[in-house]
Amino acid sequence: MSTADVPLLSPELLAQLERLELVSRKIFRGRIKGERRSLRKGQSVEFADFRNYVPGDDLRFVDWNTYARLDRLFLKLFLEEEDLHFYALVDTSESMNFGSPTKLEFAKRLAAALGFIGLIRSDRVKIETLGQPVAQPGPSLRGRQSVWRMLDYLNGIQPTETVSLATGIKNFCLRNSGRGIVVLISDMMDKNGYEEGLRYLMAQRMDPYIVQILAEEEVEPDIKGDLRLIDCEDEDETEISVSIPLLKRYKQTLAAFVSGLQEFCTRRGMGYLLARSSQPVDQLVTGYLRERGLLR
Repeated sequence: MSTADVPLLSPELLAQLERLELVSRKIFRGRIKGERRSLRKGQSVEFADFRNYVPGDDLRFVDWNTYARLDRLFLKLFLEEEDLHFYALVDTSESMNFGSPTKLEFAKRLAAALGFIGLIRSDRVKIETLGQPVAQPGPSLRGRQSVWRMLDYLNGIQPTETVSLATGIKNFCLRNSGRGIVVLISDMMDKNGYEEGLRYLMAQRMDPYIVQILAEEEVEPDIKGDLRLIDCEDEDETEISVSIPLLKRYKQTLAAFVSGLQEFCTRRGMGYLLARSSQPVDQLVTGYLRERGLLR
């Protein structure tokens, strides 16, 4: 059975995801009430605090027992429940169609797992791709009944888009002006760099996480001899003679690239995680992402 025939979410993984919840490091104001507790004061059943009554306050929330004892008006405050917006932004450029399993296949499984967690917790979930036109946003999903619609959308994603990280993220920000958690799943390989694109996410004031995916063949290349390398996205060609010093320089360059991206994210308060496409998604979700505070 090829990886394309394997369901994005196995029954074993679904059972583990049922117990998890997305967690934001920021407080966002949801447009409708949800199931998660906010630090903001609102109107729910869970008491939070008192404050002095001021003219115009709703008299239904005056604590009359306290008034009878102290002859002063106090208003009861309650913790408000609100919904959370979760976005998974998937890179579907040609470079993601590499490795076994491919980086794109891994990205789709990760997006499905995180989206499933959001849906069963009544969060608002959107799955989008970097190449999506500004005028064509991805489906806005909510509730457990939307799981199959999300999986159908992810299964239909193909590695055909040629768009820079900067343009793709900018278009995503134009399509989605709301606040929330956004997880960018990409190999982050762009000849124009990743800095401009990530600055768009920061300007959006979302809670961003970057999951960088590399294929096993990129980390430990098993190649030798004289080769002609062709860039799958712009068809640039380079001829090389593989040698031990060349492989050593390649690994040093890759390590510097990964380290630079991690430092860029850390300095700006963005979550960062490096994953290999051969890594089990359940290990990433239930282990590493929980350790970094995205899930609990």
